[in-house]
Order: sequence, then structure tokens, then C-alpha cells
Amino acid sequence: QVQLVESGGGLVQPGGSLRLSCITSGFDFSIFGMGWYRQAPGKERDLVAHIRPTGNTWYIESVKGRFTISRDNTKNTAYLQMNSLKPEDTAVYYCNFGYYTRTFNPSNNWGQGTLVTVSS
Repeated sequence: QVQLVESGGGLVQPGGSLRLSCITSGFDFSIFGMGWYRQAPGKERDLVAHIRPTGNTWYIESVKGRFTISRDNTKNTAYLQMNSLKPEDTAVYYCNFGYYTRTFNPSNNWGQGTLVTVSS
């Protein structure tokens, strides 16, 4: 049974930092890409970053230079380090595993997400 458990969210002031974790089980973590998504209130869920099994990464333009995605294959865990947070980063953040065609294709499994609120 696939499990994706996100944690690390919270309330932070603009300019602050958070580190999200995604602990996984039920699939071969080392052979899949891992992605972080976010869904702001009233909006669709969007891909923020992904990391290939090789370690190559991709980010949406708005988080480049501020967010860093990483993975630890020994712990079946993915991370998202978020620095210089802005109010527009406020959202529920989700992780997922997936495969690659021309894009990152997530599985149908989703965790409960972790809420990030950036506000003064």
C-alpha cells in the first residue's frame, strides 16, 4: 500500500524558511521521480519542483533560487527546503512520485498535504 506523508508546514513570516518532508512507503522510491505540488485556496494544484532518480531537478520560475528539492533514497524521503518565503507561497503542499515522459507524470496517490501559511 502506497503511503505519502507530508510534514513540516506551518505559519511563517515573509522572508522566513521552512523545510517540508515527504516520507514514503509501498513503492520502490529509488527508481521514481519525486515531485512537490501546491494548491492555493480556490486554485488548481500545480507542480512546484521535481527531482529525478539521478538527482536532476526542475523548478517553476517563481521559486527558482528560493526552493531546493532533494531526496534521500536510504530513507525513502523527499524534501523541499523553502527560503525567502512570500505570501504568494501560501498553499497546501503535496508530494507524489511519478515517471517521466516529456513531463513529470504523478501517480494517482496523494497524501494529506501540509499547510504553509506565509503572513506577517
